[in-house]
Amino acid sequence: MKYHITFIVLILCLSLAKAQEIPSKEIQIKTALLAAPEEMKAGAMVYGYDEKGEFIILRKGTNELICLADDPKSPGFNASCYFKELDIFMERGRQLKKEGKNTKEIFDIREAEAKSGKLKMPKDGATLFVLTAEDADYNRNTGEVKDSYLRYVVYIPWATSESTGLPLRPSGPAMPWIMDPGTHRAHIMINPPRN
Repeated sequence: MKYHITFIVLILCLSLAKAQEIPSKEIQIKTALLAAPEEMKAGAMVYGYDEKGEFIILRKGTNELICLADDPKSPGFNASCYFKELDIFMERGRQLKKEGKNTKEIFDIREAEAKSGKLKMPKDGATLFVLTAEDADYNRNTGEVKDSYLRYVVYIPWATSESTGLPLRPSGPAMPWIMDPGTHRAHIMINPPRN
């Protein structure tokens, strides 16, 4: 009996600790929007996490931008926002990850599905904004993020270096380049220099 009570108390403590790791809805919205362009913040839709850690919609949007709050289970801080045309692609990646697929498997499955037409990719390009920081620079209680880094990605499925004139690697600060050329996940990377 004593063992069972101790075990139950331990489980409750772990559950409470886990719940405390998830920032409030307001903090999640605030920090997710840090990755958004200023003029799109007010109308952006925001995904985040409930008190059980389930991925949910925290705020419905009125424009074309979707933002994701930091995943409390992942190391570091990572908030991102993307054009709504990427939502099917992003959602498929989340589903596959939840199924336990690794990065290569996710890439290969989405590549096959995009080639077959099952997975719809944006035709004219779609932007992703990613804001990252170290764990030590993110305060989950206040939503303050210090020493963050914002990078830009423009998805242009099936594009190549030859079709865009972009190099395959950066050769200077903030110089755009193409990553994953010729695939469903081809994208222009722009990594501004750190301050």
